[in-house]
Amino acid sequence: MIRGRVQGVGYRAWVEHQAKARQLEGWVRNRRDGRVEALFAGPAAAVADLIVRCRRGPAAALVEAVQDEPAGSDALNLRRAGERFSVLPTI
Repeated sequence: MIRGRVQGVGYRAWVEHQAKARQLEGWVRNRRDGRVEALFAGPAAAVADLIVRCRRGPAAALVEAVQDEPAGSDALNLRRAGERFSVLPTI
């Protein structure tokens, strides 16, 4: 979970680009409470690197906090069929 000024600033598109560049699997979505939620799966070093980068985000973002916690492999099932990384609808 990423909190701060992270909606309306291209954060999801930025996360998608960063994840695909690292060949990670997963998804990203906005939450109605203003946070962005993301799930990354892949080599530990690549996941850790992206989490560090999420603490800064794209230029227009102002990240206040990143809550990092493990997720079950079933959480990957939220991706769109056939996609390694998806931008999901807001929940």
